[in-house]
Amino acid sequence: MIEPKHFLWRVEGKVGVITLNRPERKNPLTFESYAELRDLFLSLKKESAVKAVVLTGAGGNFCSGGDVHEIIGPLTRMKMPELLDFTRMTGDVVRAMRQCPQPVLAAVEGVCAGAGAILAMASDLRYAAPSARVAFLFVRVGLAGCDMGACAMLPRIIGQGRAAELLYTGRSMSADEGFAWGFFNGITDEVRNFSIEKARELADGPTAAHAVTKRMLHEEWNVTIDEAIDMEAAAQAKLMENQDFRRAYEAFAAKKKPVFQGD
Repeated sequence: MIEPKHFLWRVEGKVGVITLNRPERKNPLTFESYAELRDLFLSLKKESAVKAVVLTGAGGNFCSGGDVHEIIGPLTRMKMPELLDFTRMTGDVVRAMRQCPQPVLAAVEGVCAGAGAILAMASDLRYAAPSARVAFLFVRVGLAGCDMGACAMLPRIIGQGRAAELLYTGRSMSADEGFAWGFFNGITDEVRNFSIEKARELADGPTAAHAVTKRMLHEEWNVTIDEAIDMEAAAQAKLMENQDFRRAYEAFAAKKKPVFQGD
C-alpha cells in the first residue's frame, strides 16, 4: 500500500477509509492528490485485507473539485501535451476506482462539486447527509460536462434527461433530489458512520462474489443481453466452486447465519 501525503487513509478492520482533508478549502483536489488517489485505488487490487472502502471529506464537506489556484490557474498556462496528460490522469482515477475489486462507498456531506461530484459518481454506492449538494459545474469554468467519464456514467445512474440538465447548467442537486433520482442510495444525518457500517456489512459478506458483481456491472455496459447472460453464467459457475458458496449452503442446512471468508 502507498502512504498518501495529500489525504488521510486508515484501515478499520476490513474497511479502508479515505478522507479528503483540506477542510479550510472544502477539500479541493490538487495534481498530487489526484495522482495519489489513482495510485491508492490501483494498489487495492493487491490488498486482500481491505474488503470495502469509504470515501469521505473532512469538516462537513465532501470535495469542492479541482483547486482553483493549484490546478485551474496552472492549466490555463499549459500547452496541449501537458493538458492531455492531466485529463488522462484524472480519468485514470475513475478507471482505478472502477477496477479495484472492493466496493467503494461515498459518504457525501455539504459541497460535492466538479471533480468531487465525479468521485461520488464513480463510487459504487453513495450516501448523503441532508446538507449534500452535488454540482457538475464544469460549464461554469467554460468546460464541457464530459469530464472523467461523466457523460457515460451519470446518465446510467439518473437517466439521460436529468444528467443532461445537470451537465449543461452546472446547477446543484440537493440530497432529496439526488435520492429521488437514484444518485444517492440513502440520506442520513450520520452519513460517515452509516457508510462505514454499510461497508463493514459488505466486508463481512462474500467478498469474492462482490468483486465479481462489481466487475460485471461495469463490463456488461457495452454488450447485448444475450452476451451478458453468457458472461454471467460463466462468472456465477466459477463462484459456485468457492468455499463461501458451500458455507452458505451448510449454514442454511444447519439453520445458522453463514460466516463468509471471501474465498
